[in-house]
Amino acid sequence: MTEIPEHLLKRAQAARDKAADDAATPAAAAGDSRIPDHLLERSKAARGDGGAVAVAEKASAVVTSAPSAGLPVGAGPGGHTQRLLTVVKSGSIQETKAAPVDKVHTWPHLLAVEFVASLACTAFLLLFSWFVNAPLMHAADFNKTPNPSKAPWYFLGLQELLTMFHPLVAGVTLPGMGLIVLILAPFVDRNASNKPEDRKWMTSMFTLFLMFWAVLVIIGSFFRGPGFNFTFPWRDGIFFEL
Repeated sequence: MTEIPEHLLKRAQAARDKAADDAATPAAAAGDSRIPDHLLERSKAARGDGGAVAVAEKASAVVTSAPSAGLPVGAGPGGHTQRLLTVVKSGSIQETKAAPVDKVHTWPHLLAVEFVASLACTAFLLLFSWFVNAPLMHAADFNKTPNPSKAPWYFLGLQELLTMFHPLVAGVTLPGMGLIVLILAPFVDRNASNKPEDRKWMTSMFTLFLMFWAVLVIIGSFFRGPGFNFTFPWRDGIFFEL
């Protein structure tokens, strides 16, 4: 238990002495103060000592009363009527247990893991390229153009669109509309949840976009033969090289 400072004990003793003197005067008995009579009577009945102020056991609490004449019982300097109830340690009223949270800081929890993952991927690519040769074709011969002449696999979807639509539509309009839809998607679907079951609209739209482009790449890679004509790979073979 925290000990009460010496100046507070002296102030409390002076207040008790003053209260005892005021209680013995006729003016105090007649209710010559700013505190209503019924409150004074109830306070005296509760104290049972004729105006003395109770002090808590082990000096843990101090209650002050009328320090000077002409002021209400319990008044302090300047006529204030605040009372000192107890002296409490600040640590005893503070929360000691940390509340659990489901969020962590980006640094170092996330960025440290991503940095380690990037180093691992770089080391894997270095070792893989050291032991495995790149699947390059023979040197180009300008006198002999390969048939079919296909773009790299990541451009075969666009090359497949060129066989179906005008170059302006296949090369500008359709890819541009797809990119605009993907850009506006987060503003349309404002759901903050990161669970797939709560993001059905966003998941469906992105899956549709990926499947559309994947189908075009697969057709251009395995179902296009000489002259970029449609063919079946299990009948005429595969006309595709990395």
